[in-house]
Amino acid sequence: MMMKLIGGLLVLFTTSWLGFTLAGHVRERPKQIRQLRAYLALLQTEIEYGTRPLAEACANIAEHEDNEVSALFRASAHQLMKRDGSSTFECFKRAIDQEWRQTALQQAEQDVLLQLCQVLGTSDRHDQVHHLTMACNHLELEEKRARDEQDRSEKMYKTMGVLSGALLVILMI
Repeated sequence: MMMKLIGGLLVLFTTSWLGFTLAGHVRERPKQIRQLRAYLALLQTEIEYGTRPLAEACANIAEHEDNEVSALFRASAHQLMKRDGSSTFECFKRAIDQEWRQTALQQAEQDVLLQLCQVLGTSDRHDQVHHLTMACNHLELEEKRARDEQDRSEKMYKTMGVLSGALLVILMI
């Protein structure tokens, strides 16, 4: 009997933890999109008014905070500083591939970032600033969608985690 009780509590704890983890992921996405937009705005300012190379600008942006999104810029700066003959896009792509799983961001945000990276370092300042503005606008729409998804899904994930655990415990008994 004691083993069933411990097993039931373990199942309930595990499913609840899974539900709360998924809810946290949904909650983090709008926040990280907002951070990404802020970092892109800083990059836009660096490109428009600054004289630093792109690698230094990315490194400077990454120093503002230590979070999952700033790690994208840190990895990008590292890739750009390698100077291994790779294009700017290839450096950003490797950094995104390396760090993306650590974020709560989804494919839509990755697509926006990759489209932007195709322009960075390959066109004049005006064109890069224009593309940065477009990327920020697109990310603003994605942030609204992410907030809507958060409103719909966060509580559901928590509830489903606890209730599925309770159902499994009841079925076990």
